Amino acid sequence: MKTIHAVAVLAAMFAAFAALAQPGGPPELPDGATVTADIPFATVDGHELALDLYMPAAADNPPLLVWVHGGAWRAGSRKSVSSLTYVESGYALASVSYRLSGVAPFPAQSHDIKGAIRFLRANAGDYGYDASRIGILGSSAGAHLAALVGVTNGHSELEGDVGGNLDRSSDVDAVVAYFPATNLTSILDQSTPFGLNLRVPALEALFGGTIEETTGLARLASPVFHVDADDPPLYLLHGDQDPQMPINQSHELHGAFKDHGLPVEFEVVHGSPHGGPAFFDAVRNAMVVEFLDAHLGAGH
Repeated sequence: MKTIHAVAVLAAMFAAFAALAQPGGPPELPDGATVTADIPFATVDGHELALDLYMPAAADNPPLLVWVHGGAWRAGSRKSVSSLTYVESGYALASVSYRLSGVAPFPAQSHDIKGAIRFLRANAGDYGYDASRIGILGSSAGAHLAALVGVTNGHSELEGDVGGNLDRSSDVDAVVAYFPATNLTSILDQSTPFGLNLRVPALEALFGGTIEETTGLARLASPVFHVDADDPPLYLLHGDQDPQMPINQSHELHGAFKDHGLPVEFEVVHGSPHGGPAFFDAVRNAMVVEFLDAHLGAGH
């Protein structure tokens, strides 16, 4: 009975933290903004990938943001956008789908997101955003993928050919990562017992084996090992009471950026766990938009 009770408690805790990190759907659409939903950008092995495009009011060639949802790489949906304050501040935002780990192992997720970015560049004229200014954002597992895509421009193993448009770049110009994983070779050593119960099965599903069996993939999937002097500016946000994504993961990527002399900002959200309203309150939304304005130039 104790074992059953422990499993039930663990399941309830996971559900609670998942709800904090991954809301069920986007916030209310800002006044005057529009959304074009379910735009297909690729089909891979019979699995359709699509994106939802949010455009700001009176949009005149706005910069584009790409949102990557979380969900431990095995759950979640592009319909879950943590904040639309970016759209209210004059940015177009594309929330993209990618194959979850139950459908395809890593690096499929990177291939899909990079394919979405190439599609967005190739079709900018049809939708009215400025594809010469692209930022990428994500939360939790989505933040890991956003950071990975951001620091691996043109990487042969992570680029893939999903959706074609191979004459277009998947480069981005700024990265915002909310409580990301950044070093999948060290994350288990940094994790709490609760975190291990979540992270071990999630990583095994992502890589198709244990970390010990898939060391090469874990390293390939870790943004900290790809940082170089050509990477775009980075904004990190992480709660210092996060029980499932150790804050040391953000410290590692922050340190790698500093070592390379790259623009990086790190907002520690004191007292906060894995996600929640504190990450998207008016003050922090304004800080993130200020960062985006500085590097993408929306002019707000």
